This record gives sequence, structure tokens and C-alpha cells, in this order.
Amino acid sequence: MSASEHSFPGGAHVSDGAAPAARNGEGRPSSRLRLLESIVLLGAALLLGVATVNDVVRQTHINHRLVADLRTWRTYTGHDYRRLSVSQDFRHHTTREVVCGNTSPGAPKARAQLCLLVTGPVARGRRTVTGGWYLPPRHEDLPGYRYACFGHAVAERRCPR
Repeated sequence: MSASEHSFPGGAHVSDGAAPAARNGEGRPSSRLRLLESIVLLGAALLLGVATVNDVVRQTHINHRLVADLRTWRTYTGHDYRRLSVSQDFRHHTTREVVCGNTSPGAPKARAQLCLLVTGPVARGRRTVTGGWYLPPRHEDLPGYRYACFGHAVAERRCPR
């Protein structure tokens, strides 16, 4: 006896399958459910696609801005140093960055540093310097070490001295 001919108690056969309701015209609720699931999945895929594009565009703009910040520091100081530090304002979600670099040749932070506040849009590959301060050698950019503030840094009281 083959599997299709085998009878189970109650008279059901394997060949009858588990979907007699689908053959009786009650298949519409499952097709509606499948349609709803498909719409939800397409909506989730669309949302993830838009979020990915948004993140890529945002990161591209940030990278463009940081390259302009480095070029701005080099133009402002006249030094073509490559080892500069850039601090972004993540806390307040602004486009204001601080770019610091040595005032004379040497290892990073081994000499007095000039830190510039850089803001605004990128224009001709550079951004606007709105202020800044100096740091002594071998010190991090912490308010207690800053001196000789100028520009907006004075008005914002970024230097204790």
C-alpha cells in the first residue's frame, strides 16, 4: 500500500492534505494575510533603504566638511602640517569643529598648539574661522589649559586666562 492509499483513523487520507479549507473557497484570508505581510515587509525595506541613503549622504557631508577644516587650518596658519586633530561637537549636533595643530614643526602636541573654531558652510574648499586659542606643549584641549583666546572664543568664555 502506498502513502497516498494509506488510511488514517477518521477516514482522512494523506493525499487529502492539510488544506481542505483552501479547496473549499476559504483561501482568501490566507492570501489577504500574505498580502499584508508583503506590504509590511516592503514598508520595512523602504524605511531601511531611506535610512541607509540618509546616513551615507550625512557621512559624505561630514567628510567634506572635515577635509575643508584641515585645509582651513593650513591656510590660516601657513603650515602644511598633516598631523592635525579635529574635534566635532557631537553633544549639540552642530557643524562647529575645533582644529588643533602645532605652531612649529615637531611631533603632535610636542609644541605649543593653535586651535581654531571653524564654522559655517564649505566655500571654495574652506570654512570660516570664528575664533580660537593656544595650548601649551603636551596638553590636551581642556579649558584649564587654554590661553590667548581670540574671536568668538573670548565671547563664549572658552579660556580661563
